[in-house]
Amino acid sequence: MLCFTSMKMVSSLGLVPLMIALVASWSSTAVVHGQLKNGFYSSSCPKAEAIVRSAVESAFKDDPSIAPGLLRLHFHDCFVQGCDGSVLISGSNAERSAPQNLGIRGFEVIDAAKAQLEASCPGVVSCADILALAARDSVDLSNGPSWAVPTGRRDGRVSSASQAAVLPSPLDSIAAQRQKFAAKGLDDHDLVTLAAGAHTIGQTECRFMSYRLYNFTATGNADPTISQSFLAQLQTLCPRNGNGLKKIPLDRDSHGNFDTSFFKNVKAGNGVLESDQRLWDDANTRRIVENYAGTIRGLFGFRFDFEFSKAMIKMSGVEVKTGRDGEIRKVCSRAN
Repeated sequence: MLCFTSMKMVSSLGLVPLMIALVASWSSTAVVHGQLKNGFYSSSCPKAEAIVRSAVESAFKDDPSIAPGLLRLHFHDCFVQGCDGSVLISGSNAERSAPQNLGIRGFEVIDAAKAQLEASCPGVVSCADILALAARDSVDLSNGPSWAVPTGRRDGRVSSASQAAVLPSPLDSIAAQRQKFAAKGLDDHDLVTLAAGAHTIGQTECRFMSYRLYNFTATGNADPTISQSFLAQLQTLCPRNGNGLKKIPLDRDSHGNFDTSFFKNVKAGNGVLESDQRLWDDANTRRIVENYAGTIRGLFGFRFDFEFSKAMIKMSGVEVKTGRDGEIRKVCSRAN
């Protein structure tokens, strides 16, 4: 999604050829991804994407914070057994019950979309595809980009809490993050782009970051990578021995909009999660953050929108089940 102001700025800087090249690249990469394809349901369920969009819009109207919830729900699904909807299965030993999945939300939106789709096109649209479409729509509704989502995923039949250990953690070093992303075929550029997209909107809870504020080194000191001015703000928001469930913005001053402020925050030592701030510690990820945190207004927002869309298509194709593999669940919370 590129606003007119951004387009005018790019043109005035003589960067139209760059933009044309990006759009051409986008056109060539968005049509087919593996065995997935755009418009997979064009004949079997023509209103599929509109139905998902309607469900997301309805939930967003009531609570805009559902957008980052749905985006992260898709992330958490794809990192465990691939993008197969396994995170949606309920049960005491299922993925969604794992400690790593504390706080993920949006299940009721997926269920609402699925119920409407089953009424319109029974047994056709997978829960995994609903997740991918809902994530796209959530970003779009948060003033971020929209993109063509390749569809055709089928749903997995197995969901295991023990397998959620592969999920990236707020405590992860760059080495750990890099290893987890590489295991899914994602590189450093994907790591930075996707982490930023997940954390430029939404909130986290104090319990996931307060250790950085009071006893980071086991001697009562705060994480030295936090800027002093931001440290004071965070300690006010998350006081020592306070309510660990209290929510705070992940992206300082801009948690409701999908934009590039995340990168400026990391550069300034204002990253909320340790894993985000560590992006500045590594030479390669720092270079990527710096590139996104440029000062040419409009151009860098366009670049991030384009790169995030591309990275999402790449991630949403991880270990997908297609053809005769898996199933089309009738209800997303349980296997058929």
